[in-house]
Amino acid sequence: MPEKITAMSSKKFTKLLTRGGAIFVRQRGSSHAIFERDNKGKIYRAPVVMGKRELSPKYIKLVLKQLGFTDEEINTLL
Repeated sequence: MPEKITAMSSKKFTKLLTRGGAIFVRQRGSSHAIFERDNKGKIYRAPVVMGKRELSPKYIKLVLKQLGFTDEEINTLL
């Protein structure tokens, strides 16, 4: 189980994703950006809400899991 995840802004969260190996794929005319991560040959994609001052810890954990991050990787990132 990952440590307690704190709320953070979209900007800070996208920096965290980039540091974890996820790459920005696209954002076209919507409030969501698509991020992609290659983990052991398998590609994971997830939408991330952009322009928010505060993303809930529950949402952050959901996106991290959709991108294939393990609990250990999440703890390392945080």
